[in-house]
Amino acid sequence: MTGHEPSHLPGQGRGTGTAAPFHPRLGDLARDSTRDGRIGVVVALPQPGTTTYHLRPPGGGDEWSAPADGSALRPVPAQVTHVTPMKRDVVYDARAHQGAMPVTVHYEDGGTSEAVLILTPAQLELYAWQVARIIGLREAAGKGSS
Repeated sequence: MTGHEPSHLPGQGRGTGTAAPFHPRLGDLARDSTRDGRIGVVVALPQPGTTTYHLRPPGGGDEWSAPADGSALRPVPAQVTHVTPMKRDVVYDARAHQGAMPVTVHYEDGGTSEAVLILTPAQLELYAWQVARIIGLREAAGKGSS
């Protein structure tokens, strides 16, 4: 599980009113909507007789409480670290006037997902020039082709 939410799936508590509340586990990062979106690490779970989660800022600091029903908490998705092209063929859609390149999205937690990079004709020309420049810089550095 990468912690990121695919955009085509309904998110928990995204204002649609149909998704279940988020119930984080100990050590999870959670965003608290009652605290202006403050992010905290869950340091204590609701127990019988208690009515709150306890959170602490990731770097340490004062704890705070959030309701045990999870209604104020949202998952914190893993951050993207980089995107790499996949070894698959690209497509140009003449009707839409755009190119499509399959890519792999890499997340800080080690997870990956597949996506498609959509490029306009202007972007295609710009990036073709930029890739040619990278190749020239590599050759000037004496690395040659690999």
